[in-house]
Amino acid sequence: MSFTTLGLSDALVQGILATGYTAPTEIQSRAIPLAVQGQDLIGLAQTGTGKTAAFVLPVLHKLSLIEPPQPRHVRALILTPTRELATQIEASIKNYGRFMKLFSATIYGGVDMFRQISLLRRGFDIVIATPGRLIDHLGRKTIDLSKVEMLVLDEADRMLDMGFVNDVKKIIALLPQARQTLLFSATMSQGIKSLTASVQRSPKLVQVGEERKPADSVTQKFYKVEQDQKTALLFHILDTVEMDSVLVFSRTKHGADKIQHRLEQRGIKAIAIHSNRTQSQRERALRGFRQKHYKVLVATDIAARGIDIEGISHVINYDTPNFAEDYVHRIGRTGRAAATGDAITFVARDEYKHFRRIAEFIGKRLQLEAYPNFSGTETASLLKEEGISRFKPDEESRESHHHHRQAERNKQRSFKNRENKNNGAEQMTTKRTERSRKQSEKPQRNGFKHHGFPKQKSGSKSEYTMRKSETPWQNLLSDEEAYEKVQRKSGRD
Repeated sequence: MSFTTLGLSDALVQGILATGYTAPTEIQSRAIPLAVQGQDLIGLAQTGTGKTAAFVLPVLHKLSLIEPPQPRHVRALILTPTRELATQIEASIKNYGRFMKLFSATIYGGVDMFRQISLLRRGFDIVIATPGRLIDHLGRKTIDLSKVEMLVLDEADRMLDMGFVNDVKKIIALLPQARQTLLFSATMSQGIKSLTASVQRSPKLVQVGEERKPADSVTQKFYKVEQDQKTALLFHILDTVEMDSVLVFSRTKHGADKIQHRLEQRGIKAIAIHSNRTQSQRERALRGFRQKHYKVLVATDIAARGIDIEGISHVINYDTPNFAEDYVHRIGRTGRAAATGDAITFVARDEYKHFRRIAEFIGKRLQLEAYPNFSGTETASLLKEEGISRFKPDEESRESHHHHRQAERNKQRSFKNRENKNNGAEQMTTKRTERSRKQSEKPQRNGFKHHGFPKQKSGSKSEYTMRKSETPWQNLLSDEEAYEKVQRKSGRD
């Protein structure tokens, strides 16, 4: 089957062929004809099967059937959970629609709001947005969704997992009832079923492959390794196995940065991407990885759904994911569009329970084995010689535990200090009163009152601080207490 048989416009087919694609994937060949006919649609397929084109092409086709109105307004809205997905969807729209007179814009957080407002004033046919930032624009009334003809919910299960369900419902409530709604997801949870029932009209279901099964084109390997030997094993694999582009997943942002640092110390070109990076940093990292400036990209799960890069040969799970669903999405970054790929997962002793959950989730008997020809002690000694200390992923939890205990000690110390202060408050008050009485009995000299301050109104708190040592009783007062006393004396209460 070719794209010419799917009922798409000639200009759109021309744009598809210009990108180098000649035949649609299974999800595309089954979903596109239904969407072109105007049906509401639910598309279920594993990551990497071509879901993006399955909804981008029908959107472009429908909007191209009539001339864009002047001024332009939003006719198609695509909601997606992450910034990376939004930018990649816009890139697909521009590639496929290169011969069409349609304009698109991306709306997501992490960038200047007022620049986006200025951009939206120009008028666009298609808006790709993350729910949170779109809600901000709706609150400011800087975008009008009253004329939307098509709504697409991409990675709907991920949006629900990230807590966007209420935002999505608020947005949909502002859209016209007479619209076409396409929903694409990797899984069909109860939350997705509830959402589809409220936002779609008699949707057609298109499911490709088993819902929880990773793509068959991905070879999965699980290796048992001690926590403090994971970095050594990672180096050993990168040194002994021919790898082109490697995606390494870490459980935490801090862990991703440490892995990148260790790789760079080793002389391996690596870059990290996670939610603490700015949008420009994330874009530069992805661009550099695509252009082969970096061999290794280290990422957290937040980026698992947002990385669509061709040619990733290996995915390495440095930390076994806590949730089996995340495992499926992680390894879906390789073996995309019928290409082959390898997924390697490091499993430490305390991660065996996660390994068992993954096996149960995907319904497959998985083998946990030792990595061949790897001696953790030898490689660890080599790291020590090179000045690279062992990296322990559970070191983060220990650091967190240390900070927690330190916070508890500080809290107890603070409580004791307050208790001691309260116990001595009465004695301090008595001494302060006696000293003040004695000072008040002394005559005024040189235009100064008994407390040693000028007759004019006192200045700022900083001025008091510079003079507070002039009289004995002031040393017994805190800055706040003395400052309030001065204000009362100068009539500023």
